[in-house]
Amino acid sequence: MKTPNEENLCQGYLTDQQPHELLEKVYSELAAKVRQAGCLHCAGKLHRADYKRKPRGGPKRDEEIYRDSFCCDQDGCRKRHTPPSVRFLGRRVYWGIVVVLVSAMHHGLKAERVRVLRESLGIDRRTLERWRAWWLETFVQSSFWKAARARFMPLICEKTLPLSLCQAFPLDRRDRLLELLRFLSPLTTTSIALERTG
Repeated sequence: MKTPNEENLCQGYLTDQQPHELLEKVYSELAAKVRQAGCLHCAGKLHRADYKRKPRGGPKRDEEIYRDSFCCDQDGCRKRHTPPSVRFLGRRVYWGIVVVLVSAMHHGLKAERVRVLRESLGIDRRTLERWRAWWLETFVQSSFWKAARARFMPLICEKTLPLSLCQAFPLDRRDRLLELLRFLSPLTTTSIALERTG
């Protein structure tokens, strides 16, 4: 995950505005597809029911950030439809790209560089430890991972997640980073199957 001049690509993605702009565009497209498809449970239309997020670790923004979500307009249904996200990773307060890349870099960086990175992004050491435990315990036991891991050959080393997953999606191009976040997006919602948005 390094360029020929030894610059770490992951660090570049964390400081660059362009990956965030690309993720915004893809996320908007996923949300639009979910809304246009209508309610999964009845014939109702979906109305906006977005909620505010205050993600950390990304570019500073003046405007408020919302997680797109929709609600059926039919009385008796009113089911929520929250599209998969390439911006967020579940309920974590940090951007999904930060959770994935910082957790991956934790495997390859010296302790001092991890400390500097944590401080620059405002990530507490305990938060990084929780992320690591999530990858190594919760993620590997999830039904999502048990079904998805079979698509990788050679097999992904679960002891070095998410670094081994990042290596399976070589991150030398932004589109590969997007593919990785899209791969993980089913973890970000329980109300919509990714196949509906594909």
